[in-house]
Amino acid sequence: MREAPGAYLKSAQMPSLTHITEEIRLAGRALGEFGLGLFHPTVRLGVTGLSGAGKTVFITALVHQLLHGGRLPVFEALSSGRIARARLEPQPDDAVPRFDYETHVHALTEERRWPESTSRISELRLVIEYQSARRRSRNRTLTLDIVDYPGEWLLDLPLLTTGYAQWSADTLRLSRSGPRAVLAARWHNHLATLDPDAPENEQSALLAAALFTDYLKACRNERYAMRLLPPGRFLMPGDLAGSPALTFAPLELAGTETSPGSLAAMMERRFEAYKDVVVRPFYREHFARLDRQIVLVDALAAFNAGPDAVKDLENALAAILGSFRTGRSTVASALFRPRIDRILFAATKADHLHHTSHDKLERFLARMTERAIERAKFSGATVDVIALAAVRATREAMVARGREKLPAITGKPLAGEAFGRDSFDGETEIASFPGDLPDDPAALFDGFRGLTASDESDYRFLRFRPPPGEAGRAGTPTLPHLRLARALQFLLGDRLA
Repeated sequence: MREAPGAYLKSAQMPSLTHITEEIRLAGRALGEFGLGLFHPTVRLGVTGLSGAGKTVFITALVHQLLHGGRLPVFEALSSGRIARARLEPQPDDAVPRFDYETHVHALTEERRWPESTSRISELRLVIEYQSARRRSRNRTLTLDIVDYPGEWLLDLPLLTTGYAQWSADTLRLSRSGPRAVLAARWHNHLATLDPDAPENEQSALLAAALFTDYLKACRNERYAMRLLPPGRFLMPGDLAGSPALTFAPLELAGTETSPGSLAAMMERRFEAYKDVVVRPFYREHFARLDRQIVLVDALAAFNAGPDAVKDLENALAAILGSFRTGRSTVASALFRPRIDRILFAATKADHLHHTSHDKLERFLARMTERAIERAKFSGATVDVIALAAVRATREAMVARGREKLPAITGKPLAGEAFGRDSFDGETEIASFPGDLPDDPAALFDGFRGLTASDESDYRFLRFRPPPGEAGRAGTPTLPHLRLARALQFLLGDRLA
């Protein structure tokens, strides 16, 4: 039986009995987890970031450093010797794949290649045995559950409070701005042939969804590096590929209601199914249970693509931070839903810049997220930004160019990387001059105005191979890093005190 026009829109705005029951179930589970945490302290750390930001590398490096006692001088619990050891335990959620740490660390240390990117949710449990900072004789354990999920899924959360008509209008408006307008041309041409009030038609829906998906994929291409691309599962459908829940697209609608039996009603029904099948389960089972969160940001890819990509990334990060229910974790909040009380935004691949630009990269990220961060701080959350490289692939050097000595980075570019007329084989080490970021991050939001011609011409960042590992404790290869210790201190330091 088909629902009346607008029924789905109303259900998105008014909580149903089913949703209220689900809220009660979530509150009960949250309270149970809170009580269990009093005796067996647990931190659920969410690791996310938009495609290519380095989530898999970050988790692999973090776990490797803790398991093998890596060099983390700013991470007080480890540097002071209070961490006795860390060990992996079986993944606790039976319905969630285990993060494949062993395969990923082998790829980094033995094969010297970057592991495969995140395309689904996964989880890993690490138990840390440590001594209290106040009572050194008192032994404790902290269970760290690391939840790895694509950042694109976060961009879907605002859909829960958005109706199909509003989503269509917003998506179409965005697709007609900047470089998106060219990338959306084929989809727009087909859209002009569709009558929302025409009878529902499976083939029309299939073609519209396919062209809409092609547009999203084109936006994500590194040449454009657009990041505000919901619905996220259109780009990583998994076992839902071809299902009605992923076979819809925006339409040009005259109002907010759709006619029964029409193409628009069909699209609206599938849009709501997407929220029920994809978005709500992710929110209930995973996102709502997080305690801490790190959001990895590939700012360099946006710099490579230009000012439109920078502004698009800013909008995507605002949407991501707006998705978090932030605030201090208390007994009262646990009765209803745990809250994320610490969020770290991390600009990755800092090793692709000379250290003189690292502070500038952090200022850029702070500028990009400042409004959203102020809202999070107001609700009681602690938020910080950092520039890091979970695995450092380059070294710094001073290279002579004529009579000048210039700061450079050296490393082996990935095979197939190209810069100008040069292409690389993956084995030859080169010196690269990545250029200086501007002191004022506003220049990066303003069409790169204020940068010199030489700055602009050098504003391309190569991708490098993972470094050769050096023998560490018990012969285990080490993974060099930049500021990973500072990230761990922010995310876990207070829980290990």
